[in-house]
Amino acid sequence: MIRRAGLILCLLSGLCTTVASAATDPVLTARRAAQMLDQAALALQQADGAHDRVAALTRTISAYEEGLVAIREGLRCAAIREQAIRLEFDARREEVSRLIGVLQTMQRDPETLLLLHPSGPVGTARAGMMLSEVTPAIQARAEELRATLEELTLLRALQESAAGTLAAGLSGAQAARTRLSQAISERTDLPRRFAAEPEKLRQLLESSDTLESFASGLTSLQGDATRPAPAGFDAARGALPLPVQGTLLRRYDEADAAGIRHPGLLIATRPLALVTTPAPATIRYRGPLLDYGNVMILEPAGDTLLVLAGLSQVYGEVGEVLPAGAPVGLMGGADPKVSAFLENVAEGGGSDRSETLYIEIRQGNAPVDPAQWFRLTKE
Repeated sequence: MIRRAGLILCLLSGLCTTVASAATDPVLTARRAAQMLDQAALALQQADGAHDRVAALTRTISAYEEGLVAIREGLRCAAIREQAIRLEFDARREEVSRLIGVLQTMQRDPETLLLLHPSGPVGTARAGMMLSEVTPAIQARAEELRATLEELTLLRALQESAAGTLAAGLSGAQAARTRLSQAISERTDLPRRFAAEPEKLRQLLESSDTLESFASGLTSLQGDATRPAPAGFDAARGALPLPVQGTLLRRYDEADAAGIRHPGLLIATRPLALVTTPAPATIRYRGPLLDYGNVMILEPAGDTLLVLAGLSQVYGEVGEVLPAGAPVGLMGGADPKVSAFLENVAEGGGSDRSETLYIEIRQGNAPVDPAQWFRLTKE
């Protein structure tokens, strides 16, 4: 028995000892995400009666988007951790089996029988001392194994319970988007900097063959003399949030797969992501433009244009003055079903970011690097 216990102790020395701490991040992240989605659902109910429904619904959609991002990250971490545990168990299967065998034997046999030794009382005493040293180590390894199994059970339960939370979150986000579109269409109280000039815009559209020529022509159109002060926009240089939740695909003047360079940023977003203005701005143009899809051109400062291209829906009218964080449109695509959402989690990567938003900043009829203004991350 002493030899067997000593062998098990040697075998167990190679087992991983840091198991429980890794469960904290995915579990807490997923729970935090679930709380965010619950709070977003409550905010959606309150937004209908809010004084400024547009602002309230915008915050609600942002909360849903953050909650879905968080729960996706929590599930991704849980899936990775579960796989790591299973790989560890597969690699240590024989050692774990021996540990379980020893524990079962020690549980069945009386303690006095384990101490009996053929060489008599002296051997029994020595065996007792050795066993007293070995037993705590075996017990510690058993506790680690138990903690790992509990962690695996917790991770599996977390993933199995995610479907209902995700379904509610996706449904709530879609409901908030629908109500936001309705609330914007009913608004008539936004101030205007200058009157829209549809005929001039139409002529400009017909004569423009590139985004650059259209933006240059738009700058030359005479508007109201009262425009946002340049100092406000420039003062936020480097601190502005991106107009949409997403990750950076290509930087300013970075070549794409075909070797084509563009003077702007390309952001990968999730379907139906909300696009907002990062700073107070006046709408100079909104609508389809060439092959860019729907385009929103904002004027955050005199002689400065912020171009957002690739939207599916655009909000507002030319001449309206928007506060920072105001919604200007939605990306294209459709909300994934719960099954597709979970499949994307298992696959990892950015396969769920199927839409792209192009961002360009122009000053004095020339493009400048938008990275000077925005806080950027690139996966």
